[in-house]
Amino acid sequence: MFGITSEPQSLASEAESAWDLSFPIVGDPHHEIREALSQRGWLDVFFNEDFGHLRNRSWASHPKGYYQPAVIAVDRSQRVLYRWRCVPRYSNMSGAGARPEARYTLDQIVEAQGQEGDATLDREPLMGANELSWLKFLVLLTAHGWFLRPKVFPLLRDGTKDSVTPGAAMRRAYIFAGLWLLALVMLPLAWVAGAFLTWLIALTPGLLEIHRQFQNEKDVE
Repeated sequence: MFGITSEPQSLASEAESAWDLSFPIVGDPHHEIREALSQRGWLDVFFNEDFGHLRNRSWASHPKGYYQPAVIAVDRSQRVLYRWRCVPRYSNMSGAGARPEARYTLDQIVEAQGQEGDATLDREPLMGANELSWLKFLVLLTAHGWFLRPKVFPLLRDGTKDSVTPGAAMRRAYIFAGLWLLALVMLPLAWVAGAFLTWLIALTPGLLEIHRQFQNEKDVE
């Protein structure tokens, strides 16, 4: 088993060590492996050329864009036993959400070993977590950025998570909404409406930036 990343091998090896993984990570910054998979007809992995939303990871490097999640299993005779690729959509947080559940994926591979021909693309796998709606995802990113510029929740370089969790960001959002409701009760409506409009104007560039940086495809397979 191998993990493949669109970052250089130096960062791949660093992640392998920092995360104490039991399998090797291969750097594919120029997408040679991705292109080989596509040319063989095994799997067409999506990738996003714009990784600007990872701006707080100044050390990150994806020269030709970062990979969307994908899984492929091939036996010694080069028969495809399992394949799945993330199609980034608004319904799955532009691919930032769940992956196929590990036990389910292994069961699919074992089952395919007793069959003939290549496995078809798995379009409805059992996922390891629930997806968030795009609206809720934007709310979390906005709260993480203190309601001025949406900010993602990437892993840090040592493999640890951001100090602000999605749960903490959602609590911020509830408090923020509560303050607006309190303002509606205690202040003139014109003042609150003016302040809310000013905030929306200030927030809009960040929302446009996030929509441009994330990848949302139509229903294509």
